[in-house]
Amino acid sequence: MFTYHVTSLVTYAEADVSKKRQQPNPWCHATEVLLFPQNMSIFPRICLKPEVAEHLKSVFLNKEILTAVGHQEAEHRFQNLLLCLSHPPLHTCVRASTHLAPLEEIRSKLQEELSEQTSSDSSASVQILSHPQVPDVLLLPVDGPRRVEQLSSEVVVGAQCGNAVLRGAHVFAPGIVASPKYMKVGDVVSVFSDLEGRCTRGALSFQGNKVFVGNGVAEMDRSSIFCTDEHPRGLGVRMVEPLYRSPSFDGVLPSLAFLQNFPSVVVGHVLGPRPGERILDMCAAPGGKTCHIAALMGDQGEVVALDRIRNKIARIRQNAETLQLQSIKAYCFNGIQAVSSDLTQQTQGPPFPPESFDRVLLDAPCSGLGQRPTMASTWSLKEICSYPPLQRKLFHAAVRLLKKGGVLVYSTCTVTLAENEEQVAWALSSFPCLTLQQQEPHIGAEGMLGAGLSREQLRLLQRFSPELSWDQADASIPLQCRADRDTIGFFIAKFLKS
Repeated sequence: MFTYHVTSLVTYAEADVSKKRQQPNPWCHATEVLLFPQNMSIFPRICLKPEVAEHLKSVFLNKEILTAVGHQEAEHRFQNLLLCLSHPPLHTCVRASTHLAPLEEIRSKLQEELSEQTSSDSSASVQILSHPQVPDVLLLPVDGPRRVEQLSSEVVVGAQCGNAVLRGAHVFAPGIVASPKYMKVGDVVSVFSDLEGRCTRGALSFQGNKVFVGNGVAEMDRSSIFCTDEHPRGLGVRMVEPLYRSPSFDGVLPSLAFLQNFPSVVVGHVLGPRPGERILDMCAAPGGKTCHIAALMGDQGEVVALDRIRNKIARIRQNAETLQLQSIKAYCFNGIQAVSSDLTQQTQGPPFPPESFDRVLLDAPCSGLGQRPTMASTWSLKEICSYPPLQRKLFHAAVRLLKKGGVLVYSTCTVTLAENEEQVAWALSSFPCLTLQQQEPHIGAEGMLGAGLSREQLRLLQRFSPELSWDQADASIPLQCRADRDTIGFFIAKFLKS
């Protein structure tokens, strides 16, 4: 049972709406009242199993942090973390395919494409901004949270589907778990996310732990979703009044505009690939970072992508084809076993001889506790604690596959010490050949206290920590600067092998 969350949803009537955004919003009527980021806690804190919540609390209130900032500030940051994880970032990040066209040309084409989506609304405009430090990033503000009236007709979707809606997606049929008995095409419905996965598929209603994510129009009858022997496919509900509105990228410039979380773009630049190099992406699916590496190399060289799940390899290849990248070679293979014991092996694919790669990206499997929005997590503490041993096995292989003088970048999308700073401390003690390196660009915060690393070592690490600025947002700060802080939780470490 999930018990670690606030007991009631903060409604718009209860929230302080005395302040309004000072800048025009791109996808809403000017008369709508919107909340400042610091007042946008409209969802409960992330739902966690009690032992997981206590574990995370012990991480964020460890002795080193308490000594540095005090108990009150440490507790404040932890509560902010629980809140911000259940809310989406207030921007959409697009990685532009600058290997195919200049950034300004891509921005112009994207502006034209997205303007067509809002052509019926004379008050709407699309704002697309470049980032001052990351040359292939375009940022679009998200309009939200918005005032949306709940309707009597309710559709319930799974938690993952609800999270996707908060990032701008429509509802597809596989994500629907409950709908009104006589729902037909064209009905206007309110969409709710089932936080704990307790709603029975095919139910007519659901009174469990759920949150409202917006209103939409049914594109399928109930019978087409539930009364069929085949798995339902296609658009189920087209969202017309989401709580958080951002443009739809379905079919929009597929070869030029790639949706990607901002820190995930930063990590490619930190790796620093160069034309002609041979680079390994050890845990590559779905291939966003793989394709970014190839693009940064100008598609000159070789990028080897590994993943142990076969159907994910097809996704990597599909992304490479869409983005017109020829230098990527994807293999279904377990990265732990990627080092060959036969030093005379000449085959192109895995396993590879030691010291085969100029650079290695280990974007390791992790507990994913930095992903946003995530309103509930079903992870047990045992499952979360199972990742560090796996990460160390992959790290061993990565070091062996890296050439002397090569660069290894380790990254995760989680917030725990055990999967981040503690792994760095272990790596530095286990591999004397590794030294931490300065990251460029360095946009996130430094590493977190608690793993016994020195201040200098922490400064060389990069941790994107949205909880540090969750209640300190200022609407007068340019979007490009706010986007640096309002991200998913993410960690990056860069090593040189001497």
